[in-house]
Amino acid sequence: MTLVLLFALAAVFGSLAGLMLVYSVNLPQISDLERYRPASMTNLYDRKGRLIGSIALEHRVDIGYNDFAPVLRQAVISIEDKNFESHWGINVFRIAGALIHDLRSHGRSQGASTLTMQLARNLFLSSERTYARKIQEAFLAIQIERAFTKEQIFTLYGNQIYLGHGNYGFEAASEYYFSCHARDLTLTQAALLAGLPKGPVAYSPLLNPDKALRRRNLVLTEMESDHAITHAEAEAARSAPLGLRVAQPDIPVAPWFVEEVRRELDHHFGADVVLQSGLRVETTLDLDLQRTANQAVLDGLAAYERRHGWHGGLANIVTQGLNPETYKHPDWTMHFLPGDYAHALVTRVLPLEIRARVGGQRIVLMPEDWQWTGQAHGDSLVKPGDLIYVHLQSGFEGNAERASLEQDSGTQAALMAMDNSSGEVLAMVGGRDYALSQFNRATQAERQTGSSFKPYVYTAAIESGLTPDDTVQDSPVSFGSYHPHDYENNYKGRMTLLDAFADSRNIPALRLADHVGIRTVIQTAHRFGVTSTIPPYLPIALGAVEITLAEQMQSYAVFPNDGIRVQAHLIRSVSSADGIPLWQPPAAIASVISQQTARSMMRLFRAVTRSGTAASAAALNHPIGGKTGTTSNFTDAWFLGFSPSVTCGVWVGYDSRQSLGDKETGARAALPIWATFMRAAIAEHPQESFPEDATVPAQTVVLSSRAPAATPDVAPAARPARSTVLRGAHRAQSGPSGLPHRAT
Repeated sequence: MTLVLLFALAAVFGSLAGLMLVYSVNLPQISDLERYRPASMTNLYDRKGRLIGSIALEHRVDIGYNDFAPVLRQAVISIEDKNFESHWGINVFRIAGALIHDLRSHGRSQGASTLTMQLARNLFLSSERTYARKIQEAFLAIQIERAFTKEQIFTLYGNQIYLGHGNYGFEAASEYYFSCHARDLTLTQAALLAGLPKGPVAYSPLLNPDKALRRRNLVLTEMESDHAITHAEAEAARSAPLGLRVAQPDIPVAPWFVEEVRRELDHHFGADVVLQSGLRVETTLDLDLQRTANQAVLDGLAAYERRHGWHGGLANIVTQGLNPETYKHPDWTMHFLPGDYAHALVTRVLPLEIRARVGGQRIVLMPEDWQWTGQAHGDSLVKPGDLIYVHLQSGFEGNAERASLEQDSGTQAALMAMDNSSGEVLAMVGGRDYALSQFNRATQAERQTGSSFKPYVYTAAIESGLTPDDTVQDSPVSFGSYHPHDYENNYKGRMTLLDAFADSRNIPALRLADHVGIRTVIQTAHRFGVTSTIPPYLPIALGAVEITLAEQMQSYAVFPNDGIRVQAHLIRSVSSADGIPLWQPPAAIASVISQQTARSMMRLFRAVTRSGTAASAAALNHPIGGKTGTTSNFTDAWFLGFSPSVTCGVWVGYDSRQSLGDKETGARAALPIWATFMRAAIAEHPQESFPEDATVPAQTVVLSSRAPAATPDVAPAARPARSTVLRGAHRAQSGPSGLPHRAT
């Protein structure tokens, strides 16, 4: 009998040993958990160390044990694992009870996992519900309990568990559902979150509020039975509403910039690393200047819209068959503050009052808020269900915020600015509203440049030997079948290159391009970093070529840099979550033009902002220079300019390339935006100045007489030969080319 008993015991122990061997094969080593780091967000910081955005696959915020509110810890233990503090990884009694239940119900629906087993499963195993996986869970849980303290295990669990809507860990969920930290949770809030691990979707308070409420109250009952809370506390909490304060997923202050950074990081590290490794990225952005840029663009577009009057033709969601009570505009992904622009849904209209909402924010407009439209009564402007564009104000009318009526006709604008010496991009705006269009018009949109292309023409002319004081003829001319004219449809006769550039005269620019050869002009543009394919036709000299704002801005920065091109970049450095340096983009610097040429061109640029097409910029009372750009039919408006420290470019136009309207030049549509931004940029450099202008001796280029070119394409080899330079004050009459030549 004894022998039989010993044999039976040996068989049992042998079987158990065999099972352990089978199910422990290929299990992760506990050392993997010691090195485990959950997928965490890559955080982006501005040049002053301020957080500007995050990139993540999972919304997770890791915190320490003491950052979990005690009431939250107790709620989790009461509902998930009452014996957490005493068991050794598994709860034998719960497992036995679950097994009996499964056998009776002929299924495997009864759970028996401890917190430690849940942690093991979520970190290392699949969610497949099988006995084999349960055995592996148990083995891993025992190992975890032997290697870590209870506090460490709860911390890992509390930071790793999925709680719905992309949130991992109790800190991320607290911020999302209640707009607070996990350490500040109340009893009812803690009970709600503690009930979510069992079914983040099934018990979601957003998707299934009734089930979430019942689950929360079950947690409270379990806490009461554990004597963690009193009966009175439990009763009061059970009768309380869910009390959600769902955080709106704020669009970053610099969404287009953040997206450009993400693309660059993906290219260098790969998307998986960027999304899961918790990189720390020091960017070049200046958060203060970015906010200024955002406001400057929106205010500039609002001023443009008002100049062109009220168009009406508003979209109405009621006529589209949508419910005004549940409607959500793409704009409404953030909480708006006074000064912001947003789309609003009209809810009620009276002759002297328009009521609307922006998400859950109630707003009201009074007659003075739409006076600019020329309409006296609100009910003649809009009707309930209309989508309007508003500018939020700081005042209140009752419980509603004040707002002024604006207009969104589809105009767009882009702005980009960089530090001249370092190439660091300080601000980037890619359009009017990132929620509606993620297309980056600063880096992705190629638009005709208009007269903002002329600096390449004049640079080529200066390099050919001309100076700002040399003269060129502004008079009717034909280049074969091409008969150009100036914007003003008049002619000023002989004028200096300085004045021709400042006034952005077309005929002089074409004569200069014809003189040096359009191919030389194109080569000059490419030397500056323009990558667009440019056909060799003379009208190119007037900007009949499409270039991105980013390339134009970088090119213009060459001039205040004394001819040196510094590659614009968005990232200063990247380090790991542990602070280990991983990458620092190398500097890219090249000499594009000579210092003498750069300083000669600077005279031209500064003349533009002193007395030329951008003379209004002189109000900044600071060393500046720049150039306007306007295309045919006013489809594109540009201004690019610089101070000694910062270069900034602005573009305004429609994506559809329709006209901005009569007289909407670069000086009118783009320059005010640029000036608003630069006023903030130069405030940090009140005493700066450009390098002292080099002394360039005046000279006159003598060209052999010839008829106007038969075709707009003049190759360098066909350029007329230069005669002896005539120095001094002699200024000869012009020959047929319109450029000066020696008197005979």
